[in-house]
Amino acid sequence: MKLPNKQCEIEAAIAIIKDGDTVMIGGFGVPGTPMTLIHALVAHGARDLTLVKNDANEPGMGLDHLLKSGQVSRLVTTHLGLNSYAIGLMNEGKISVEFNAQGILAERIRAGGSGIGAVLSDIGIGTELAAGKQVVEIAGKPHLVEAALRADVALIHAACGDTFGNLAYAATAQNFNPLMAMAADCVIAEVETVLPLGGLSANAIHTSGVFIDHVTELGDLSKEYAVVQR
Repeated sequence: MKLPNKQCEIEAAIAIIKDGDTVMIGGFGVPGTPMTLIHALVAHGARDLTLVKNDANEPGMGLDHLLKSGQVSRLVTTHLGLNSYAIGLMNEGKISVEFNAQGILAERIRAGGSGIGAVLSDIGIGTELAAGKQVVEIAGKPHLVEAALRADVALIHAACGDTFGNLAYAATAQNFNPLMAMAADCVIAEVETVLPLGGLSANAIHTSGVFIDHVTELGDLSKEYAVVQR
């Protein structure tokens, strides 16, 4: 069976994102954040987006561009501490923010990609993180029901990939990217180096191409960050 070539222009891939979509964006700070895809999404202009990302990056970088363009209505995240602009939007009620403990966010995404409806955790019991969540008792202890997370689209960054979408991440870029690649209806990968099919050793593959819909090559806007991805 001949495997398809999933390479496409960034603009064509991003064009599938619609107003009101939920979009997962990989990255932990700079490492693993798909900078070129974020810039393309700003240019595309889809609005009223719910974004799922570990953090809001720093001012003038990554997610901050989507916040400043007014395209985000809701953010599911773990912290905003590095981005004073995002904090201001939240305090002014211009975006809604759902905070998660970092491990819980990762587990909710993993559950979404694994076909699990929710995970149970005692983290956050008796705090603001428990507000509105179902509580169940396991072995005599209360646990929060943390619903699985899925998205319409995931935007991820990889160091290497082939034309089918098999991906390898560099160092700490192996953060939320592999999880998000499994938890969205459509996955767009921004890849620093695109190799022909078979160019990646089977042992080097972190995400199988079966999860990837579109492969785009790293653009000039992200080359300045490529060294930091490692």
